[in-house]
Amino acid sequence: MSEPAEADVSATEPTPEPRLAPTNDSITALAREALLENTDARNIGPYVRTLDEGDGVVSVLFESTLPGYPGWKWTVSIATVGDAEPTVMESELMPGEGSLLAPEWLPWSERLEEWQAAQAAAAAAAAEAEDDESDDDDDDDDEHDELDADADEADDLGDDVYDGVDPELAVTGDEHDDDDEHDDDDDESDDDDEDDDADVAVEGSAAGELGVEQAEQPEREADDAGPDEPAAPVRRQRRRRKNDD
Repeated sequence: MSEPAEADVSATEPTPEPRLAPTNDSITALAREALLENTDARNIGPYVRTLDEGDGVVSVLFESTLPGYPGWKWTVSIATVGDAEPTVMESELMPGEGSLLAPEWLPWSERLEEWQAAQAAAAAAAAEAEDDESDDDDDDDDEHDELDADADEADDLGDDVYDGVDPELAVTGDEHDDDDEHDDDDDESDDDDEDDDADVAVEGSAAGELGVEQAEQPEREADDAGPDEPAAPVRRQRRRRKNDD
């Protein structure tokens, strides 16, 4: 029976932090000269510290004054082996704590999956929005249908009022009624005129009768008075005869 393979301990062990190394002016000057070969002097700030990376390698750090890179550090790695002169291994700009960093690089396949997922989510949101709009349209259609139904019902009620009645006759009926009223007024006025004529005729006839009576009365009075006047001479004559006698 085979023994289980030992786990890779080195992968889980934390990397030891570099130790501070004593400042060496010659090493610091060498590191600054190495940076001047790659960038302008105005982009190199003051010296920060020196770190012992082990195996004779140290890292010399300088502040970066490069625009757009606040908090970053210039780092120059120098190796010293035995009695040989120090040698510059590499120089680079490294981020410090709180530095503004670019997003972590991702393989294209992973970025494509994220993009596809974002597109699918956007399509689902758009479809849901369309469904909501269609529901709102359906609600509006239902409201319009209810309003149309109410309007049709009102029209039906209005038609029931005029069932069996010609609207034109219904409108002109009032005019006929007005004409009938005018005709009645005319008839009443004619009756009044006839009554007035009858009254005038009666008054005329009465006046005529009175005139006849008044005319006959003087004649009667004249007839009554007529025989008295000629009687006077007779009496006188009689008186005269008596005197003669």
